This record gives sequence, structure tokens and C-alpha cells, in this order.
Amino acid sequence: LTIQGMTCAACAKAIERSLGKIDGVVNFNVNYASEKLSLEFDPQRVSLETIFARVEDLGYKLQEEETVREVTIPIAGMTCAACAAAVERALKKLEGVEEAAVNLATEKAVVKYDSNLIRISQLKQAIEKAGYQPLELELGVSVDRERERREREIKSLKTRFLIAAIFTIPLFYISMGHMLGAPLPRFLDPAYHALNFALVQLILTIPVILVGSRFYTLGFRTLFKGSPNMDSLIAIGTSAAFIYGIYAVIEIVAGNHHMAMQLYFESVAVIITLILLGKYLESISKGKTSEAIKQLMGLQPKTATVIQNGQELVLPIEEVEVGDILVVKPGERIPVDGTVIEGYTSVDESMLTGESIPVEKSIGSQVVGGSINQTGSIHFRATKVGKDTVLAQIVRLVEEAQGSKAPIAKLADVIAGYFVPVVIGIAVAAAVLWLLAGYPLTFVLTIFISVLVIACPCALGLATPTAIMVGTGKGAEYGVLIKSGEALETAHRINTVVFDKTGTITEGKPRVTDVIVRGKITEEEILLLAASAEKGSEHPLGEAIVKAAEEKGLELKKFDKFSAMPGRGIEVEIEGKLLLLGNKKLMRERDVVFDLEDDANRLAEEGKTPMYIALDGELLGIIAVADVVKENSKKAIEKLHQMGIEVAMITGDNRRTAEAIAKQVGIDFVLAEILPEDKANEVKKLQEEGKKVPMVGDGINDAPALAQADVGMAIGSGTDVAMESADIVLMRSDLMDVVTAIQLSKKTIRNIKQNL
Repeated sequence: LTIQGMTCAACAKAIERSLGKIDGVVNFNVNYASEKLSLEFDPQRVSLETIFARVEDLGYKLQEEETVREVTIPIAGMTCAACAAAVERALKKLEGVEEAAVNLATEKAVVKYDSNLIRISQLKQAIEKAGYQPLELELGVSVDRERERREREIKSLKTRFLIAAIFTIPLFYISMGHMLGAPLPRFLDPAYHALNFALVQLILTIPVILVGSRFYTLGFRTLFKGSPNMDSLIAIGTSAAFIYGIYAVIEIVAGNHHMAMQLYFESVAVIITLILLGKYLESISKGKTSEAIKQLMGLQPKTATVIQNGQELVLPIEEVEVGDILVVKPGERIPVDGTVIEGYTSVDESMLTGESIPVEKSIGSQVVGGSINQTGSIHFRATKVGKDTVLAQIVRLVEEAQGSKAPIAKLADVIAGYFVPVVIGIAVAAAVLWLLAGYPLTFVLTIFISVLVIACPCALGLATPTAIMVGTGKGAEYGVLIKSGEALETAHRINTVVFDKTGTITEGKPRVTDVIVRGKITEEEILLLAASAEKGSEHPLGEAIVKAAEEKGLELKKFDKFSAMPGRGIEVEIEGKLLLLGNKKLMRERDVVFDLEDDANRLAEEGKTPMYIALDGELLGIIAVADVVKENSKKAIEKLHQMGIEVAMITGDNRRTAEAIAKQVGIDFVLAEILPEDKANEVKKLQEEGKKVPMVGDGINDAPALAQADVGMAIGSGTDVAMESADIVLMRSDLMDVVTAIQLSKKTIRNIKQNL
């Protein structure tokens, strides 16, 4: 929901306090910078109306996020005004249609509708039912109410500030100028015409109070409701000054002319004018914070070319359904996610990954909505549309991150919650003490007003949310998706990074490098047996063996029984014989005698994974598979070392292979031969040593470790599960982005601390 009328962090705090008292409201979070309320409630126990009423009772306005769109539908078959009226009636009857206007002269219907409640296809059906034919659409702009509202607010604040300034400048000159020896006309000189001097100031102050009336209505309302905010400070301070000024005018009228030096009208006007200027600048910065999301949303094209009955039709993006066949020509943006079924091209996916090199796409390749098709024309089948597309999910992630509070932001909220009442208390106490000390009322009042007005940190509430919104928005631009304010904050305290090996430090696409034979069997026969056995496995090492056999054109044998033993290998029955393929552990368990240990050690030292193959208990040989190190892995690890961060690698591979890879890239220590389910425990052990540990991984087996780590970072090419359980998603699959994420966190936190 959008909240209107909040002026500081204390407002946000008051709304949260009030929501916390409602039975049935489970979760809530007010973001002052984005003016949004995220809410989770049980409709069985509380209605949305009650929540709206409660917030409006505090003096703020709630509004549901607008999803109003406008569309122009050309209509054939209308012959007179009655036809137009009939179509209009039919459209207005539909739930979700806000406005419908049918113009007979242009033969078009302009419809404003809520896209959550109704689809364009339903609008067309209504026109058909009325007996007319809807033609191809002209898609109007999606009405960005949010932006319009922001722009209206910025304009209104600017106007109010300018009006206030026009009256405040002469007022300031009249009241203060003579102290600096600036000339005043005789009729305004307090020495000769004290009453004129006072009345002109009063007249100039009133318009300024009127343009700043919102401070008073909101400030006093929240004060009387027991949850004062920054406006309450302004309202009390300036009201006190104004009322005292009126008392001084009355005294001057009564002949007490020295009171002309006790006027505080210029304080009232200058305070209101400066705070309006502050609010104006603040509203501009608030508008900018949501630009990251706007830019991301702007990446999605408004229309798509769909093939229906052999014809190419241009449809609005909302009309595309899963399963539709779409055409994308060179230079066009890909409208939704899908799988290529015809054609060959290269696609610029930099908007998602930050990677500038285009990615080749052929039949079977996945394409992502929002990316730009560069060279060829392709046909693809839509697999994800609307809110399920990658782009929509990125937008959702960024929105959620921008709305979430980092622990440091909660601190600012707590400060704001106590700050205002404490300041009012200090102002009253100071005034009373000076009064008891026998000082005149004018001096006492000056003290009271000064404390209230100086202690008005309107920016306190913006200090953290703005920094977090800009931080997460910047991250998204660089392909680093930070899912929460908490992750953004924690990342700056990292001191030991744990990398998964396969697919993270290495490419994750292993290939067969060596085949060592024992006895009379040939290399090809070993490869054939191993590949036949691995055909049923989904393990990347197994896939590498199958691929090597296919490249040699070997015809694979059928197996009867297959069982995988995680962390050890596989057992398969082929042509009545029992085949074992796996590591040393498996061979030991099955009492296989192996005498190729020197070869195995040599291969392992070269960073290759040796896999033993045995048939009916007899060792046949070793197949070595290696995974190539990613080109940026070494550079990223060097950079982390420069930042004073220790780097560890965790892998299920044998220690020798792991050590060889670690040496290549400069890893500090290795956790090898770790079963998938134990990865999370290893992370926990490091945490128990007092280390702040992020885990960087890409597979399903990394998900528990990603969740256990202080910050889980998932490599973008990884699995959905890994992405779900991570706090930060690195879209480019480049380890340099781990460095980017940490640097971004450090800069954001430094910013927040400076702000506070």
C-alpha cells in the first residue's frame, strides 16, 4: 500500500505502533523513503477497511497500489450513436473497468481498467457480445499513477517553498537588516514607528504560515494522539514564537514600544521556509530512489509479435499466454521468457547479467524477456509470462529489498520514536528552569523555541532507507541482486568467504582428460563400460564420461540395475556383471584391490578427479575427469585478499584435486571430501569460531549452506533452489561480483553512518 502524508521517521514509527496493536496483522513494515507499507494480515480476523481506518485515524492516507491501464480498442461495425452507447454500456458493466468512452467518429473505445481484475481479451469478448467486432489494439501508456503523484507532490512543495520565500526575504530584511546597518524607510523604523514595524512583520508572516499549514494540522494531530513527530516540533516551536509575537504587538499598541525588539515573526517564517526547502529536496531524492525499478520495468517491451493461425499478430504484452509462439526480429527486445524453436541469433543479456558479450542462441536455448535480439530472427515458445518472468522476479526482488529494513535502519526508527518526545521534554524542562531562575519570559521562550526547532532532524528517517534503496538499485544495475536490507548490511562485516568449487570457482563442465588401463582391456572398452553405467546418473562427472563416449561414437550398453551412492559413486548391473565406478572410499567398502595409487595421486595433484572402475570386484583402471577454472576466479580471490578477507573452498572432491585447484587460484584453506548435507555444518563450524561467513555456491546441494551462511550468494547460472535460499544473487556467474557485493555493502553502510 502507498502511504501519503508521512513527513518523518516518527510518522512511520507511529503507524507501525498502531498496526502492531491490531489483532490479525501478522507482519508489517513501513518504509518512509518509498512511502510504502508492506502488510500481511489474516482476513478472517481483520478487514483491510479496519486497517485503512486505523491509519487514516492517525492522520495519514492509505492507497492500494494502482494497476490501472489504458487501452484503445478500434471497433468495426458501429453505424450510429446508439451502437456506440451499446458498446460503452457493455464495457462499463464489467468488473474492473473504471472508465469506458466510445467515439463513433474515430470508431475507437478508450478503456481504463484494472489489470488485476480483468484482461484485454475479456474487454474484446464484451464488445463481440454486444454485436460488434474489436480490431487490433493500440496500447495506450500504462498510467503510472505513482510517478504522477510524486511529480504533483514535488511541484506542490516547490510552489509552497517559493511563496514562503517571497514573503520571508523582505520579512527577514525588515526584522534583522537594521542590526547590520541596512537602511529601513522611516515609516518602518522601530525607533519612530514601532507599531508599523510589528504589523508589517505580522502581515508578511501569515501567508508563510498558511503555505506551511500542513506542519500544524499533522503536527498537532499526532501530538494529541500521543505519537508526536518532527512536524510536532515545528508546530509547537513556531506557534509559540507566533503567539508571543502577537502578544508583543498587543503590548506595542498599549504603548510598550520597547517590545518591538521582542518580535520572533522572522523565526517562524525562516523555519517554515527552510523546512519546506528541505522537504522539496527530500521529495526529489525519494523520487530518484525508485528509478532503479522504473529502469528495470522499462526494459520490458509493451507489445509482442505472436503467430496465430499462421498470421503474425502484434499483441500487447499482457495478452501473451504460456505456449504462444513468438517472433523476434533483429534489434527487437525479447518480450517474455521462452525456448527457441526456430532460428539462430545472438542476444544481448547485459540488462540481466551486466555481461556485455552477446550470448549465442539456437534451437533449445532459453531466452529471457527484456534482453535484446541482435543478429538473427528467431521463433520461440513462451514459457513464462507476466509476473513469472525473470525480469518481473528481479523487479520483485529489488522492490522487496528496498522495502526491507536493515538492522541499522531499525536503529534509526527507534531513535526517531524516542527522539521527539525527549526533545519536547528537554525544551519544556529548559524553559521551566530558566523561568524558575528568574529570567524574563522572552528569554525563556527563545530557549524553548530554539531547542524545539534546532532538534528537528527531518532527515533521520531518510538516512537509512534512501541509502539502502540506492544500494540495492545500484546492485541491480551491475547484475548483483541483493534481496534484503539485512544482507546488504551484513556483507560489510564479512571476513571469511567460502566458495563451492564446482560451477563456482570452476566452470562446472568437467571433461575426461585421462584413461588409465590395467590388464588386457582397452581404453575404449573402459570408456564404453563407464559411460553405459553413468547414462542413468545426473552427476556432472558422469555426464562428462557419457559425453566423451558419445564424441568417440561408442554405442552404449543397456544396464539392468542402477544405484547411486552420494559422495562415493555408482553401482550398476550390466549383462549380469556388477560394475562399480567411484572413488577410493567405494573401492575400499567393496574390498576391491587397487594398485594404481601412484597414478591416482599424480592425477589428483594435477587437479583432476580420478574415478576407479571395477567389474565383478576386479579393478579395470582409472578415468580422470577435470573441471576448468573460471577465468576471473583467481583475480576475484586476489581482490578479496587485498580487502583483508580470508578465502576457503568447500567441495565433495578428494583432497588432492581440491588442493591442486586451490593452489591454482590462491585459496587459503580447503574443506575437501565434504558430503552435500555436511556443507552447512562446515559453514556453522566456521561461524562458531567467530567468523562472519558468506557462502558462494550454485547447486541444489549448496542451498542448505547458503541458508546457514551469514550471507548466501548464489551464482546466477545455478539452480532455482540455490537462488531462493540465497540473500544475494550474482546474475553474471562471475566471482568478481562477490567483490562488488562486499564493496557495495561497505559503501552503503559508510553512507548510512555518515547520515546518522
